[in-house]
Amino acid sequence: MIKINQISFKDTFPIRHAVLRAGKPIETCLFEGDDKETTTHFGLFVNKKITGVASVYKNKNNTFIVSNQLQIRGMAVLEEAQKLGYGKLLILECERLAKTQNANLIWFNAREKAITFYEKLAYKKHGNSFLIADVGIHFLMTKELS
Repeated sequence: MIKINQISFKDTFPIRHAVLRAGKPIETCLFEGDDKETTTHFGLFVNKKITGVASVYKNKNNTFIVSNQLQIRGMAVLEEAQKLGYGKLLILECERLAKTQNANLIWFNAREKAITFYEKLAYKKHGNSFLIADVGIHFLMTKELS
């Protein structure tokens, strides 16, 4: 059974740590804005076990003139559960939330190895790749919402 629920930011840490910050201190799993009232965290549960997470932040990227923007961060699915459609379910949940908040644009910094995954969900790359120190090469990606 698969279920997506809102969770606390602290509940994202085990998945973020395993997938996005492996080998680094657990403190690196705390992202700026995690504790804001305007931030929403989702957990994807498979048979009641948290398997994936994604967080949505009210955050404007000045690259874009659109005023009502949301940022996705900390999108992660445990390695053994990847390529089963769970990531897509999390992104679609983030998009549903964005539409309820009348957001016009979703943006995020995607790891180089995840680009194809996001492109299949109609996200587009903007500009050249860039390096996030101690994390790796990323691309800015967006999707306009109607």
